[in-house]
Amino acid sequence: MKKEEHVCVCHRVSLSKLQSYLQREKPKVASQLSECLDAGTSCGWCIPFLEKLHKQHVLGEPMDLTINHKKYVERRVAYQQNKRNS
Repeated sequence: MKKEEHVCVCHRVSLSKLQSYLQREKPKVASQLSECLDAGTSCGWCIPFLEKLHKQHVLGEPMDLTINHKKYVERRVAYQQNKRNS
């Protein structure tokens, strides 16, 4: 995923914003990423990806999501449809 692409599509929070937030604020738990422009507080799709970024940060690994953004958004649409049908 490119830095300017949105991890949290609902609130338009980019990978770059999340990386900067993690480096600056050093949240103790992944759920604190919601303080970064409300990331993860709407549909819930991005929560596992936010958790992955947090884990990478804690472990001192490069914070990156190796997923094609177009496929990411397509999978999000399917997630939302399944959520509505449940």
